[in-house]
Amino acid sequence: MTGDRSETAGDRTASARDDGGTTAVDPPVPPHRIRYGSARIDDLDAFLGELDAISTETGTVVQAFDADLVVSEAHLREATRLAARAIARGEAVARDPGVEILLYAAGRRQIDRALRLGVAERENRVALLFVDFGAVSGTDRPAADVDVAVTAVEERTPFAPADDRGPAHGFDEDRVREAFDIGDRELDAVDGDIADIVRERVALLDVGK
Repeated sequence: MTGDRSETAGDRTASARDDGGTTAVDPPVPPHRIRYGSARIDDLDAFLGELDAISTETGTVVQAFDADLVVSEAHLREATRLAARAIARGEAVARDPGVEILLYAAGRRQIDRALRLGVAERENRVALLFVDFGAVSGTDRPAADVDVAVTAVEERTPFAPADDRGPAHGFDEDRVREAFDIGDRELDAVDGDIADIVRERVALLDVGK
């Protein structure tokens, strides 16, 4: 299928020290897939409701993002990894794993502000994230069927997959700067670009807990 990326549970791990002084191994990035495309959404509640129904049927967490605000696949992958770690440690802010990913992707603890990264009632450029959280301890979720979830979304929602793959979709620099409060002074001060700053925001949300 075009426009997707997938990762296996063994692709990435990290280690940390717990309070007892022993080494604790973080969970890897859960198996996931990223699909880019577009969707004309006339009824947002109906669209999100269908995603929720597909999630329930397949065991797959399905989270929709405004693709203009996704700076790279690494952006979503790191948000997914950190959300999995928070859930495994019992430190998640949100009860829904998809919302926990959204918070990390937005670099925000406030759900209402993080929702700015979601889709709206308009013609949207969309990044859909499909995650098997059954591979993560602490979620109490069964193993997911991600392939079935991807097919169901394409058949039952207005989402139309794009022909391009991955980072080629680009992002809207002005909207990203507004969403993540990135000013000229910060850009001038850092040794990196806008995408680097966004990924730092994602990481700092975890550090600040």
